Amino acid sequence: MPDLLIHSMAEFSEIILGALDLAEARTIVEVGAEYGGMSTLLADHVAARDGRLISIDPAPKPEFLDWAAERPAVTHLPLPSLEAIPTLGAVDAWVIDGDHNWYTVYHELRAIDAIAKRDGTPLLAFLHDIHWPVGRRDMYYAPDRIPAEFRHEHSYEGGTVPHEPFLRRHKGMRGMGHYALALHEGGPRNGVLTAVEDFLAEELEQGRELGFCEVPGVFGLGILFAFDAPWSAAVADLVVPYHQNKLLQALEANRLANYLRVIEYQDAG
Repeated sequence: MPDLLIHSMAEFSEIILGALDLAEARTIVEVGAEYGGMSTLLADHVAARDGRLISIDPAPKPEFLDWAAERPAVTHLPLPSLEAIPTLGAVDAWVIDGDHNWYTVYHELRAIDAIAKRDGTPLLAFLHDIHWPVGRRDMYYAPDRIPAEFRHEHSYEGGTVPHEPFLRRHKGMRGMGHYALALHEGGPRNGVLTAVEDFLAEELEQGRELGFCEVPGVFGLGILFAFDAPWSAAVADLVVPYHQNKLLQALEANRLANYLRVIEYQDAG
């Protein structure tokens, strides 16, 4: 039976791979391994260009490890992203789909940008889950990795429902013990999109404007890129038609409403 709720970054593959082609990206880093999904597409992309894919994930599925061992263009780093990223260099593009909380994403962007500036490489990053449910609400796979002053009160049992700031107990979309959600949605330093916006605002204060496109659907894709890159105009032409697209927003709202109803049926049964 197919998965009722599509969730993979691979759903955005036409956009992501198209932008990677325009940027002539050969060395790509992904945060969060997805065997059979985006990882496979990225590995095929770099293999065709004599490049390499570096996949950062401290606890990938065993199937991913078996798959990566057979792909000479793939290197797996079994570390948290904030430990692994500073060890890297000469990266053309970043695909971020790891721990979806403000602290992790903000500091991933800071580390990635520092590497880009050091190496003189234009910034190009793709970030998943910039919209509901974790665009404005932290999610934690490993809460203990987040410093206490940046970690919101959270629950492994509570579920989230659109337009409701507080969690419902054993209702809505929830981690079922696999991850925790912040008890409250919104406010400072809370959620993936908030992390991106804070990063962009700080850069703008320093006189640097970056391109950022929000693609609605499948929990949202963010595309962050340097305006001064030689390929920036071409990438902008590709992604801007998707930016905050009203039709895609309506389809995503409908998709989520239907899936949340399925969860209600499952809970009742």
